[in-house]
Amino acid sequence: MKAEQAKKLADESLANLATALEQGRSETLTAYLTTMARFHRYSFGNIMLIASQKPDATRVAGFQTWKKLGRWVKAGEKGILIFAPIVIRPKEDQPADTASQEPRTLLRFKAVYVFDVSQTDGQQLPEFATVSGNPNGHTDRLKAFIAQQGISLEYADDLDGADGASAGGRIILHTGLTPAKEFSVLAHEAAHEMLHHADNGPRPSKTVRETEAEAVAFVVCEAIGLASNGAAADYIQLYNGDEDTLAASLDRIQKTATAIIAAIAEAPVE
Repeated sequence: MKAEQAKKLADESLANLATALEQGRSETLTAYLTTMARFHRYSFGNIMLIASQKPDATRVAGFQTWKKLGRWVKAGEKGILIFAPIVIRPKEDQPADTASQEPRTLLRFKAVYVFDVSQTDGQQLPEFATVSGNPNGHTDRLKAFIAQQGISLEYADDLDGADGASAGGRIILHTGLTPAKEFSVLAHEAAHEMLHHADNGPRPSKTVRETEAEAVAFVVCEAIGLASNGAAADYIQLYNGDEDTLAASLDRIQKTATAIIAAIAEAPVE
């Protein structure tokens, strides 16, 4: 692959990505976000309670929430105990707080039960779009390129819900990813390393960082024949990125993507 071919490929891919971003949120992303908004964010104490009772829990909710999502708790399933806060409002004749002259409210906790998604049946929950296809050996070449940059690569069973992480000279991937997803996440984290850890310049916003890294991954994935299935545009919009964010970083994205494509091409770039 010649250098101008790699650049042309990057330009075409970025134009496609810009078009997808201009169209706004996909139906898949909208459904995903709507569903996720129904799930409560639990306190650290409740998270620890959930983990102690069901270590393999991934997404928990109460009986009625699952019902609203079109799922039901399987017969015989044992609930996971957590503590829910209850605000007790004072009666009109209750003495007021002397400092604020307002009736004091009381906070109490009661035991309630939640259930993990694995304990339920019913309608399939909307899933985030994901890349598909066969990397055909390009993952090993990408790993070799990353190693040449002095960046270590590790795998972990738990990344707090993330598929990958970049820590400046160190990339960590979640174990068990599909081959296509592993390549995509690895390209994403490599872009973070090259764009956001390589110098001491001002650090861009989270929106810009994620837009740049995912755009690079999108271009590289397209270059080796993987299908994005809208995953890149959805990911960027999940971090409030849009076509303007992409346009502002086009040069940085293009150069980084072209460098990676050149490194993992079967034939050296002339």
